[in-house]
Amino acid sequence: MNKAQLVEAIADKLGGRQQAADAVDAVLDAMVRAVVAGDRVSVTGFGSFEKVDRPARYARNPQTGERVRVKKTSVPRFRAGQGFKDLVSGTKKLPKGDEVAVKKAPKGSLSGGASATVKKAAAKKATTAKKAAAKTTATKTAAKKTTAKKATATVKKTAAKTTVAKKTTAAAKKAAPAKKATAAAKKTTATAKKTAPAAKKATATKAPAKKTATRKATAKKTTARKK
Repeated sequence: MNKAQLVEAIADKLGGRQQAADAVDAVLDAMVRAVVAGDRVSVTGFGSFEKVDRPARYARNPQTGERVRVKKTSVPRFRAGQGFKDLVSGTKKLPKGDEVAVKKAPKGSLSGGASATVKKAAAKKATTAKKAAAKTTATKTAAKKTTAKKATATVKKTAAKTTVAKKTTAAAKKAAPAKKATAAAKKTTATAKKTAPAAKKATATKAPAKKTATRKATAKKTTARKK
């Protein structure tokens, strides 16, 4: 069946050949434009049309067998729906009379353009929210790292101050015995100074006693001579 035969087949249902031709042209044009733009055209029960990218590859010329490099390209692809497959395979029978072989789209699905727009907007919002959440998490992580570094620096400074204090205390403890020894020496010197005058007085007191003894001895000798 070509396009003209297709138009003839649906002319009676659409009220005339011209209306059928316009309808077929409008449907095909919409599908082609959507696929070229990269959108997927899906018709429930019939199938879907989509754009597929093929990478660059090597192929063989079927006539000469020569190896030829094929550039990267994009091709349209049609995938038959399950209802279409079942009718072709014979699993399901074609309906009789004017009943449509392909099931109609579910109610509300014909406003797919608006739904697609809403879905895209929702996807953009979700992506923006994820990015914002990622930035917030990164900021919090950086803040935590900075706080941890500051805390570590504070701990190190405190430890250094504690070490200096311990060293100062140890030095003070070492210096304390020396101060005590100096004080004891000063006390000994003062005691010696106080004892010196007393010793001198004692010596002075003992000296007259010796003179008196000398005088007595002289008197005794003089008396002995007179006799």
